Amino acid sequence: MTTEPSSPDHLVAITGSSGLLGSALSQALRQRGDEVIHLVRRDPGNQLPQGVTEVRWDPKTGLADGAALDRVTAVVNLAGAGLGDRRWTDRYKNELVESRVINTNTLSAILARLPQRPRLVSGSAIGFYGTRGDVELTEQSTAGTGFVPGLVSDWEHSTWAAEEAGLPVAHIRSGIVFSRKGGALARLLPLVRAGLAGKMGSGRQFWSWITLPDHIAAMIWLIDHPEVTGPVNLTAPTPAPQTEVVTALADMLHRPSLIPAPTIALRLALGEMASEVLGSQRVLPTVLQEYGFTFTHPDLQSAAAWVTATTD
Repeated sequence: MTTEPSSPDHLVAITGSSGLLGSALSQALRQRGDEVIHLVRRDPGNQLPQGVTEVRWDPKTGLADGAALDRVTAVVNLAGAGLGDRRWTDRYKNELVESRVINTNTLSAILARLPQRPRLVSGSAIGFYGTRGDVELTEQSTAGTGFVPGLVSDWEHSTWAAEEAGLPVAHIRSGIVFSRKGGALARLLPLVRAGLAGKMGSGRQFWSWITLPDHIAAMIWLIDHPEVTGPVNLTAPTPAPQTEVVTALADMLHRPSLIPAPTIALRLALGEMASEVLGSQRVLPTVLQEYGFTFTHPDLQSAAAWVTATTD
């Protein structure tokens, strides 16, 4: 993985700094000598790690301190309610939209007014593509249809003010993040360990994944390469059918992977959110590969070995 800065130390502001990606990114940036600002919705803390400053902001109205970002060289926008945190009621779907679209609109407007033009790396997701079977999807592929593709499209469009002001903006279309600390895999691994994970639906649906270290390395690489703009798929080069993912994890843990979860059961249990488990997205990291980014875990075997052997 390539995280070496191409310029002197950065000052990087992060939204969503308490989440899986945000906390790991903050730590990695500080380890290489950067300073970090956490944009938080509560009062700033008094006891913070070295190299961290907290600045309070309201995603609907803006910053409490209007000059707090005047020196930042990059901003990474990772805030947003989790797609898998709750059943998708109408109320929660509205929260999913507001926590991404309104937050990003506000942040984009703030950045557009800054005296400098910082790099913006803004969250997105491979849900943009919808479910597409075994068709290989690149950053040039069109949006899918349905709630999630519409949500992600609106999320990406919310950076328009920053783009109009001339900021270099990259939208990171994240895949399934392999980590034991959080995300979908953290919920799946206990089932694999218990021998209770198997085929979900047909099992043929492609899962496009990326390990947490590679995701963090890719975000830092994008901070250091502002010439790369537009959508960037943050997935490993080898998406795989769901059954292959579960089998690889089970093999590393020496467990069976025999118990299926029928489509109807998943839909009854998860409701509309079942589409995220049953949908097929064969996404390729074309932009990262064209620019020479190096993955530490490019294949399923190395990723499964890492995630089953580590505590992150």
